[in-house]
Amino acid sequence: MDVVTLKLSARSVTGKKVKRLRRDGTVPVHVYGRGVESNVFQAEAQVLRRVLPQVGTNIPLSLELDGETGENICFVREVQRHPVTEDVLHVDFLRVDVSRVIQAEVPITLTGSAPAVRELGGTLLQPLLSLLIEALPMNVPASLDVDVSDLDDFDKGVYVRDIALASTVTLITAPDDLIARVSPPRIEVEEETVAEEAEFDLGEGEEGEPPDAEAES
Repeated sequence: MDVVTLKLSARSVTGKKVKRLRRDGTVPVHVYGRGVESNVFQAEAQVLRRVLPQVGTNIPLSLELDGETGENICFVREVQRHPVTEDVLHVDFLRVDVSRVIQAEVPITLTGSAPAVRELGGTLLQPLLSLLIEALPMNVPASLDVDVSDLDDFDKGVYVRDIALASTVTLITAPDDLIARVSPPRIEVEEETVAEEAEFDLGEGEEGEPPDAEAES
């Protein structure tokens, strides 16, 4: 796995004064975890905007910490963003021991084309967006591809148990959890309702008399 490297600079500004850092295009960050003293650093906002989408929360990256030597393999644990502009305000990085198993949420990507959507007009639903797994940090998958090409009717579904995982990855999510299925088009339900109403209108009136019995008498 090619590991993204991010350089962090030492930070002396803390508290409310970090607003000044953000105005200058710098984002305060926090690094904590096994084998490293919890400490505060800072990174260029422009660099973070490029790196964060690449790694998400389940792909490890290597941090170069200002004033320290050695490799620091970390995961993004929390990203605080501005509620309006979505600008990155703060990032927490968790340092991990590459020889110890960790738990991670791995996003699910649907691939292929479901025949029940293409031919029957259904809607593809994805109730489960990620899987919880255990693996060594460097063995955590970036994502898991799930093929929906076998969904040719509305009774079929793809479940967690259908995913083939590498032997280095242990599944934590329940195997019977549903990942994807195709729901029937709503128009079928509406047509059935209209048909039932029409059948009722053509049925017998009160006390077994035809609806137009009074008009004929």
